[in-house]
Amino acid sequence: MQASERFQELKRHFRAWTFPMTAAFLSWYLLYVVLSGWARDFMGIKVLGNINVGLILGLLQFVSTFWIARAYSRHAEKKLDPIADEIRHEIEGRPE
Repeated sequence: MQASERFQELKRHFRAWTFPMTAAFLSWYLLYVVLSGWARDFMGIKVLGNINVGLILGLLQFVSTFWIARAYSRHAEKKLDPIADEIRHEIEGRPE
């Protein structure tokens, strides 16, 4: 089954979304870590009361994580699940 065209297509769709998104998120996280370690003055700039740039960027890490999870869920629903269902039905010998 792993050599089949449909399975390879499923892997292509998965990798085409997952690898770039992983690279983007890791870059964003690394930027936050680097700024926290080497740009303390910038991260300490107060934006509103005791809320500073570092706190805002830290909270945006959580926001981006949830956004990526939601975006992946939508991607899987549209692109991956239909192909995976076809493959599963083929393996189980059931009509789609």
